Amino acid sequence: MPIKNRFAEMHAEITGWRRHLHQYPELQFDVHETAKFVEEKLRSFGITDITTGIGRTGVVAVIEGRNTSSGRTIGLRADMDALPIEEATGLEYASKIPGKMHACGHDGHTAILLGAAQYIAQTRNFDGHVVLIFQPAEEGGGGGREMCNDGLMERWAIDEVYGLHNMPNAEVGSFHIRKGALLAATDEFDITITGQGGHAAAPHEAIDPNVASAHVILALQSIASRNVDPLKQVVVSVCMLRSDSEAHNVIPHTVAMRGTVRTLDGAVRDLAQKRLEEIVDLTARAHGCHAQITYDRGYPVTYNHAENTDFAAAAAEAVCPGVDTDTPPIMAGEDFSYMLEERPGAYIMLGNGDGATVHHPQYDFNDDAIPAGCSWFAELVERRMPLS
Repeated sequence: MPIKNRFAEMHAEITGWRRHLHQYPELQFDVHETAKFVEEKLRSFGITDITTGIGRTGVVAVIEGRNTSSGRTIGLRADMDALPIEEATGLEYASKIPGKMHACGHDGHTAILLGAAQYIAQTRNFDGHVVLIFQPAEEGGGGGREMCNDGLMERWAIDEVYGLHNMPNAEVGSFHIRKGALLAATDEFDITITGQGGHAAAPHEAIDPNVASAHVILALQSIASRNVDPLKQVVVSVCMLRSDSEAHNVIPHTVAMRGTVRTLDGAVRDLAQKRLEEIVDLTARAHGCHAQITYDRGYPVTYNHAENTDFAAAAAEAVCPGVDTDTPPIMAGEDFSYMLEERPGAYIMLGNGDGATVHHPQYDFNDDAIPAGCSWFAELVERRMPLS
């Protein structure tokens, strides 16, 4: 495919951008230098319609096609933020910022969209408008929601929106997508079990929140095994457990728990929350304790719209034949979901090859995937808004 050859020629340059971004990771909304880098690159491509500060620190840029008679506007999105992880790759271009690293490949996503932007701005081989969306705070901050709240879709009259994410341990440059739920809703809970502390040698004179907490943890697994339809997915994970005592001979007064619930269906999400709150409350009371529960709903399900998924898959097939159009759902979350709630669109996974998975201190984005990712964005634009 000609576009792919063009990006092969640009590969070294785009890789350089990616590795620069990798060395200077920034967290959540504090992506000022990354946003500045993105803006400078866009201007160097001859793009002048650039707006900063959307969703606090997001960047939005518009490229006008040779014609605009179609009236169609497509949004292309990349995330810019990193993670609070100490890098352990030992790479020449490893993070220079202690305690921060691009452990999810957002440096790669940003570089890919910049590469596509350079090509699209040079060729303008489409009829309509392309809106480039560089988003902060995907990692827990809800930057996608904040950009939407700032009027992203309405202000730039976006008709549909697309994005991609790298996929470790899938063949480099391969594409994976599915209609409907692709990534999970990500809810969080905090639980405090309060009993009555005492001497470990006299447990009968105390009310042990450790025992209650142990029963709570086990009982919560019945949500998946006994409450939810076995053909539907749910994950309930208790990820932190801490008492207010560290002594060998003290029964604590309180135990704190923290965890996450992942679902792919709205009804299952409601059921999981309801059952968690009931199980925690009643189990704690059965052991003479009191439970305090805080349940926060996080990112919604990332839901691919059917027609747009077909277009995304067709563009991917032109870039790398053999697209997996029925990839299994992933129980991780993604705040591109907020954009897909406001406009039709699709999210696709791009193979990253063998290596550490995301959110691991030895993860690294595979630069060999760059030409395929750039080509997909460009092909999508030219297929969706062809010149007559």
